[in-house]
Amino acid sequence: MSISAQVAAIFDRLGAELPFADDGTVRCQTPIDGSVLGHLRADDASSVTQKVDSAQQAFVQWRQVPAPVRGQFVRELGELLREHKADLGALVSIEAGKIASEGLGEVQEMIDICDLAVGLSRQLHGLTIASERPGHRMMEQWHPLGVVAVISAFNFPVAVWSWNAALAFVCGDAVVWKPSEKTVLTALACQSLALEAARRVGAPAGLSQVVVGGREVGEALVDHPMVPLVSATGSTRMGRQVAPRVAARLGRSLLELGGNNAAIVAESADLELAVRAIVFSAVGTA
Repeated sequence: MSISAQVAAIFDRLGAELPFADDGTVRCQTPIDGSVLGHLRADDASSVTQKVDSAQQAFVQWRQVPAPVRGQFVRELGELLREHKADLGALVSIEAGKIASEGLGEVQEMIDICDLAVGLSRQLHGLTIASERPGHRMMEQWHPLGVVAVISAFNFPVAVWSWNAALAFVCGDAVVWKPSEKTVLTALACQSLALEAARRVGAPAGLSQVVVGGREVGEALVDHPMVPLVSATGSTRMGRQVAPRVAARLGRSLLELGGNNAAIVAESADLELAVRAIVFSAVGTA
């Protein structure tokens, strides 16, 4: 079976549409043999705004849902990830070029963070603080932020989204995901499972969104006034551009930047152990 046929079969089993378009400008290509799988239409500033608006409307509903009930949505997402782990792992390998075991390992990380988030949905505690005033107490209560933008890199095409999204969902936030233009298919596959999980529990359909495109699409999210938090993974250069733009509108940013798995091997090191660690570092995140 050709790689293109494998991708089509995966999306069919996911019950998802493979939205290739002849006029698409985003090329989906596999590094395995360099073949082009198809083309997707890119979002523009207008469609990014529409998706942020849809996420904001979902957030207004979602923030009123009790946190343990929000956890049921993430639990359903985790179950769907378990059900489709093999297909998603294969898709990560096809699109990002990871070895099969690393593709499966990344999906497992998604499952694990869903488990963690479900537990946290019943533990969103605040402090009760002693007051100097008789008959009074102070209480700490955490509120959802709103629409969270997640910008992910190609080398971890799905895990990074899940680390952010699973926690955001149980906290009462909506998520708009801008994946790397090199790994859009894995994002669309995960989005299809998120939509199915939302349907199963009656969560708002706009709670999870995906925007497709390059730098200009990411910039539209970074600058959007209805996005209070931007979580971005990529180069240090990218982070230096994102941080001041988000801060200029008094937004918040979470940045994971410039990780190239450097290693310093001391003269006293166990070389056999060091070599194993260095090889895993290079292969696991290639």
